Amino acid sequence: MRVDLPDIAATEALGRCIAGVLRPGDVVALTGGLGAGKTTLARAIIAALGHAGEVPSPSFAIIELYEPPAVRLPLVHADFYRLEDPSEAEELGLDDYRDGAAMVAEWPEHAGGFAHEPGCLSIALENVDGARFAIVERGADWLEREP
Repeated sequence: MRVDLPDIAATEALGRCIAGVLRPGDVVALTGGLGAGKTTLARAIIAALGHAGEVPSPSFAIIELYEPPAVRLPLVHADFYRLEDPSEAEELGLDDYRDGAAMVAEWPEHAGGFAHEPGCLSIALENVDGARFAIVERGADWLEREP
């Protein structure tokens, strides 16, 4: 499914739609080049889950955690850009962080990818000739939900 994202308001609307149906165990896997809008969409999802404060990019920390009551459900925001090998995600204790939480993952391919998981919503952010859009692919657990 293609979703046009002509402006920040459209990206925020997509984030609200995703947050409205997000469940523990889900992964929102965000791919796209530098500046494609991955962090902007991640911030929109986190804000729509109820977080009112600043949402720092986890580029250097790699993982940022958001817990209730600040958000509707536990959430892991991860940016795997700096990982050189997928085994490094294991070394970070990613499975422990994910237990009972949803995850928004930027650069998921650096952590080995998550598309094989039924709870994965894969979103490829594209910017072609000035047109910004998202290509959304739903895992099996997302088929009955409309983000």
